Amino acid sequence: MSSLIQQGLPLTSARGPLLQFLRFRGKINIQRPKDPHYERARVIAVTQPKYPKVSQALTCFQSRAERMGAQVDNPYNAIIAREVRNWLDHSKLVAIYHLNSITSDEIFRVRVQLHKQNLHLKAYGRKIIAQAVAGTQYEAILPLFHSNHCIVFSPDQQRVGALLRLTRKVPQMVLLGGIVEQTLLSRNELMDFAQMPGLQAAQAQLVQTLNMAAGNVVQQLQAHQCNLIKVLDVHAKGNQEQGQEQAQNQKQESEQETQT
Repeated sequence: MSSLIQQGLPLTSARGPLLQFLRFRGKINIQRPKDPHYERARVIAVTQPKYPKVSQALTCFQSRAERMGAQVDNPYNAIIAREVRNWLDHSKLVAIYHLNSITSDEIFRVRVQLHKQNLHLKAYGRKIIAQAVAGTQYEAILPLFHSNHCIVFSPDQQRVGALLRLTRKVPQMVLLGGIVEQTLLSRNELMDFAQMPGLQAAQAQLVQTLNMAAGNVVQQLQAHQCNLIKVLDVHAKGNQEQGQEQAQNQKQESEQETQT
């Protein structure tokens, strides 16, 4: 019965759809979505809301820059700068070191050992050093103070050897240069200066050299006279020996005559 009805009324039969839509598409990338169409992108850009900008706090670097720009000169820095200038003027030996990572205990032990040798270890900021050497003959040492550093002062320039011997045991201290007798020296020049003898020894060597030169001049001037004296002495001794031989011969002849 049902089959007859379906044949007579074809629209009443159940059939599947003629078209079936399928989505052949992978997963949507949320992190990196594809760019929208130009028209859609323009509409999105136009309809994007604009919110008022919230005032943000200053960063650490900005606040520090503002503080440094608005910083007032501290009179205490001028006092320390005069102290540094006094050390430079009254020290015959000034050595500049670069400091690597070092503990306070180690630097204290080095300071004590240097103090026993009449060497004084000091550390100052770059601004104080710049204020102390500005417009002076020591202005050439300012490029050596770009990083962590220390300075060794001594009233005796002959302490260079002791300074190098003590600091050689501390690898954290790197010698950059120094000033000896108002003369700027590099690291190699300071090492060569340490191997030189002291002032008294150099003066003694100079006096010995001058005495040797004067003695050589006197010896050369007296050489001909001495040779002449030696020749005359030999000639006189030879004549004296001949006279003695002749006297002995005459004496023997006289004795023979008396015997006959």
